[in-house]
Amino acid sequence: MKRPHVTVNCAMSADGKIALPTRAQMRISCDEDIKRMYRLRHQSDAVLVGVGTILTDDPKLTVKEQYVPHPKQPLRVVLDSKARTPAHAQVLNSVAKTLIITGSGKTKRFTGSHIEVVSCKTTKSGLLDLHQVVDLLWQRGVRSVLVEGGGTVIWECLHHQIVDDMYIYIGPYVIGGKHTPTVADGTGIKDEQHVIPLRLVTSKRLGPGVVLRYQPVR
Repeated sequence: MKRPHVTVNCAMSADGKIALPTRAQMRISCDEDIKRMYRLRHQSDAVLVGVGTILTDDPKLTVKEQYVPHPKQPLRVVLDSKARTPAHAQVLNSVAKTLIITGSGKTKRFTGSHIEVVSCKTTKSGLLDLHQVVDLLWQRGVRSVLVEGGGTVIWECLHHQIVDDMYIYIGPYVIGGKHTPTVADGTGIKDEQHVIPLRLVTSKRLGPGVVLRYQPVR
């Protein structure tokens, strides 16, 4: 099956956390890493997040001109199996097109011709079938997807082997907390035989932290 090139990009603390213990957003990236992130968005046909990220952080998922001159705005894709995206979410603004993917039978309408809602089959656990998701995107001309979270979406992408590149910025902080969100949440592996192996491609110091580029080992 033909599918888009899928890149995961995230930032975490030295102990692997991506937010505060309360799940509230925390800035981990330095200015240099934020610029790198906007360049990745600019280079991608679509940027994808789960509805949890929309409800917690309310991001716009656009490219700021202060970081990329004459930016190309990617299609914003929200995985929303239960149709929980609020009508006031910033991801629905008119700066760029938005695609909301819901579970079968979960319908929702939004105002604006730039917003499209489509349904997709779900797995036994109630999550969207990611293979059908990337197929839907391919059919819409999307050839590159930037996945920005959250932890459950990143885990599912890795678990279902649709990730081609993974960039992780590690900030020089320790956040702690037994239930603090991490880069890859979800169900996790059953035993060490099911670990997801990665190959380190590059490592680069960026500001006070470091950015690592991995590729999954098939």
